[in-house]
Amino acid sequence: MEELLELLNELHPDVDFSSREHLIDEGVLDSMDIVSLISMIRESFDVSITAKDIVPDNFNSASAIYALIKRLEDEDD
Repeated sequence: MEELLELLNELHPDVDFSSREHLIDEGVLDSMDIVSLISMIRESFDVSITAKDIVPDNFNSASAIYALIKRLEDEDD
């Protein structure tokens, strides 16, 4: 989770991602941020996020994003 928080902080250093919820709903992350984040996650965690995974529920909080990463890692095993 710490590595994910570091990636998120690269995008928006002024946001406390560890406690913030509704990142998409409140406009904290926009579509360009999501595209950047997906690329960063692919490089850091070696998982591929497909179009079916790009839904607000998967990106509304750091914990939701982390759960997505873990699910994708488990699917790769």
